[in-house]
Amino acid sequence: MAAVVATAAWAEPLAKVNGFPSQPLRFISPFPAGGGNDATTRWVTTKLPEATGQAAIVDNRGGAGGNIGAKAVSEAKPDGYTLLTGQVSLMAVNPTLYSAPGFDPLKNFIPITQVNAAPLAIVVAASSPFKSFADLAAQSKATPDKVIFATPGNGTLSHLVGVVLSKEKGVPMTHVPYKGAGPAINDLMGRQVDVLITSTSSVAGMIHSGQLRALAVTSPRRTGVFSKVPTLEEMGMPNTTFEDWYGFFAPAGTPPERVAYLNESIVRTLKTPEVTKLVVDGGSQVVANTSAEFTEQLKQDIKRWSDVVKLSGAKLD
Repeated sequence: MAAVVATAAWAEPLAKVNGFPSQPLRFISPFPAGGGNDATTRWVTTKLPEATGQAAIVDNRGGAGGNIGAKAVSEAKPDGYTLLTGQVSLMAVNPTLYSAPGFDPLKNFIPITQVNAAPLAIVVAASSPFKSFADLAAQSKATPDKVIFATPGNGTLSHLVGVVLSKEKGVPMTHVPYKGAGPAINDLMGRQVDVLITSTSSVAGMIHSGQLRALAVTSPRRTGVFSKVPTLEEMGMPNTTFEDWYGFFAPAGTPPERVAYLNESIVRTLKTPEVTKLVVDGGSQVVANTSAEFTEQLKQDIKRWSDVVKLSGAKLD
């Protein structure tokens, strides 16, 4: 009986805070459908109504490496109804990479909670002649810059990892950016590009189905459903630990009590067995931290990635 009561209580929406929320919540995913940002948003929004009692709508607004969607949320009414799904490349890389990204991640947003922590995956089509990362590295050295690596866009974390491999780790490749992981995966499958560097959540399903093959991950150790995939560190490449994350943000000025409500409802959703499984199956681990903890993580990542951008010499207008 206790178990039945607990389940029933869990199914009840959280009590409103001064009438909030009283209408659907809109999540702007600033990349096209089919990528990791979109997938992560939908993992949460599918179950979130059980915690809030309100619908959760996904609005994809791709372009300019995510800057267009982020700027739209930064200018939205700070009432807690319009939120942003952000990630490392958007919130920690773009402010340095772009001369005018259109937003300041710390001044224009309030971090709500970090969804996950995940490595990037280096993948090829199942029909690719590259059976291992060693094969890829050997070919790139034999034909410098002839191997083409795709990413979800200029200035993304994937792009910077590719720059590190190409310029510092002896794996010279040529970069081709796409407007999101979805279009890049299509061209990878069609062999228009040789390799793709992207979030694990973008490609986990196609790796499970055998359509793609993972050559390496950028985590400090083998992880979850990617436990059979070696890390770059294992292959003798020091200082190649790069972890991506996704998280939710509200416009600056959103009332603290609404931020707290959003944090509690999203964290509660992330900890449901269904959503936790989706995150883990996507190759990452659930974080679900506090707003203060997420803010500190963001500050650390802005410092780290601004240094990498400067070292790479990359700059976008």
